[in-house]
Amino acid sequence: MSSSLNFGNLSVSIFGESHGNGIGVVIDGLPGGYEIDFEKVLDFIARRAPKKDGISTRRNEKDFPEIMSGYLNGKTTGTPLCAVIKNTDQHSKDYGNIQTVARPGHADYTGAVRYNGANDIRGGGHFSGRITAPLVFAGAVCGQILEQQGIHSGAHILNIGNVFDERYDSVNLTAEALEEVKVKEFPLINSSKEEKIKEEVKKASEKLDSIGGCIECAVTGLKAGVGSPMFDGIENRISQIVFGIPAVKGIEFGAGFAFSDMYGSEANDEFITDGENIRTVTNNNGGILGGISNGMPIVFTVAVKPTPSIARPQKTVDYVKMENTVLEIKGRHDACIVPRAVPVVEAAANIAILSFLI
Repeated sequence: MSSSLNFGNLSVSIFGESHGNGIGVVIDGLPGGYEIDFEKVLDFIARRAPKKDGISTRRNEKDFPEIMSGYLNGKTTGTPLCAVIKNTDQHSKDYGNIQTVARPGHADYTGAVRYNGANDIRGGGHFSGRITAPLVFAGAVCGQILEQQGIHSGAHILNIGNVFDERYDSVNLTAEALEEVKVKEFPLINSSKEEKIKEEVKKASEKLDSIGGCIECAVTGLKAGVGSPMFDGIENRISQIVFGIPAVKGIEFGAGFAFSDMYGSEANDEFITDGENIRTVTNNNGGILGGISNGMPIVFTVAVKPTPSIARPQKTVDYVKMENTVLEIKGRHDACIVPRAVPVVEAAANIAILSFLI
């Protein structure tokens, strides 16, 4: 099974299942000659890996991408870039009690209907968050190409439950500010919030529950004039990839839904110039007007639902026997997936932005 997206000259296909032999990605359309630092790719991927912090799953995967084609002597070759990540720490027996029982919040039932019962339910199969590992590889590669053009991206935890981090300064945001968060073990602007956030997750875990949150992502250095109106704008492409991340249920750009409580005089971003450059005084529109970049930082926020795999008994059905039943989910699951999803959202932004520039 594979999932693909095609944006003109750039296409990305992701394949594999959570408990299969491996997962991977094919990126087609990258021109030859771009320098890619493989160690930096590994650093990017490591940001997604489980941490020993009481929040992450205990599944221990090395996530080392074996590049099959498209990369030689540190540079892209111009042919499709293909990478495979082996699965090495599967506990498939944990899913023996749910072969035909729909886990609430998961795609077991919808997948069974869509694929005539042939879908791999172990660990969620192709619907698993495990599939974001090759997406992160693709985003890491695209991010390095963007950086060579002066474009930088970054993301951080905006909130988990009712504990909030600070927001990016969407008007004066710099690449340096984005990098400061990337190198932190826990991706927050204000690191003093870390313990409060971990306490929120711990409370949920102790109740055999899980908790969700939001991620704020930004891109700097993108000049005005990139994108298209209506169906192929910057919002459209970012959203298409972001919604490919399991557990993402919402996205807003700039002020987003807060626009509904504003007057036009509050919402509009007034233009100013220094005689050479044009910018806006505020950035409520998140750097995008009419689907096209206006030269300000691109800023958007993503809502991530609580991990659906929880140990509490839940009502469900056996969709083969057509019987009501109660399910207690076994296995190793994150009490909160928001921290690990931060680089995944960043990767999605990288792929989307680069697709406009190829």
